[in-house]
Amino acid sequence: MGILVICSYKPKPGHEDAARRLMAEHVPLLRAHDLITERAMVQGAGKNGELVEIFEWASEEKSRAAPGIAQIGAHWKAMSEVMDFVPLASLPEAQRSFAHFVPL
Repeated sequence: MGILVICSYKPKPGHEDAARRLMAEHVPLLRAHDLITERAMVQGAGKNGELVEIFEWASEEKSRAAPGIAQIGAHWKAMSEVMDFVPLASLPEAQRSFAHFVPL
């Protein structure tokens, strides 16, 4: 059974374009390694520039295996250099019952 995940990121000042580029490459990379399902992913932005993406891991085992894949680890490292991985609850939009984000 798949696992739906909501990832939330806060781009570091001056790195907004790089953060969006790396986020756009993220799901295709995971898919290329057969880690996620073919379910359509969704990406959005919050009013303060935070980014969110929603996708489905193929399984919990595959989600745990991802960091061990060199290309994935390198991509996550590059992401961490231009954005912080933040809890969804820290986004202003998540303080509402129905969080609204601008689609990307």
